[in-house]
Amino acid sequence: MLELKDIVWDADDGERIIDGVSFKVPDHKLVVITGPNGGGKTTIAKLIAGIVEPTSGEMYFNGDEITRDSITDRARKGISYSFQQPVRFKGITVREMMNLAAGRELSDHALCNLLGRVGLCMADYIDREISAKLSGGEIKRIEIASVLARRSSMMVFDEPEAGIDLWSFTQLVQVFETLKKEEHASLLIISHQERIIDIADEIIVVKDGKVAGQGTKEEILPTLMLQGYNDSCSVKKMRNVI
Repeated sequence: MLELKDIVWDADDGERIIDGVSFKVPDHKLVVITGPNGGGKTTIAKLIAGIVEPTSGEMYFNGDEITRDSITDRARKGISYSFQQPVRFKGITVREMMNLAAGRELSDHALCNLLGRVGLCMADYIDREISAKLSGGEIKRIEIASVLARRSSMMVFDEPEAGIDLWSFTQLVQVFETLKKEEHASLLIISHQERIIDIADEIIVVKDGKVAGQGTKEEILPTLMLQGYNDSCSVKKMRNVI
């Protein structure tokens, strides 16, 4: 279980971005963080991953305090993170990236399965460099596949729908459902998309750096609509377009 207790984060200029956030992500559950743009959702994801350190507060994972742990230490303990804007690695092929993520050499069968789950054909991508020659959507899907390759017990995805087409997004939603049911992983997803919110066990609403609501879909979605978060592009339907 992941637990945040009274987490505060101040930017370099002193502005308070995260203001006393507390919540839990239970084992084997899919939790979605949503809310108005600029509310602090991505910052919370980076705090969990260890990319930035909290100004104050505590963070625990499976009973161990990880508040000051490095990204590497958290990865070793079972936390993986998918960036909203993935990093490009010139000179590293997709195969090499996937092997690094898995910590071992993967068979072609395993690679085909992982890439296929995010809508990519192994034959077309496996020996290509992760560079500017790939589109943003392609890079995004490769990064998500690398997160799947790690088989972490806690997977954090920051707006995984960004930059991918509708068909691939539909596959991605299915991947999340499968991970929850078959891999027994805990998933924390930052998302505005209704179809991802629909499969959540629990929804956390973040507004102005604070938790503005937390509960099941049935409890939270009516509140989102009533308070006008939808007008702030916090809940987007992905039915016909992305």
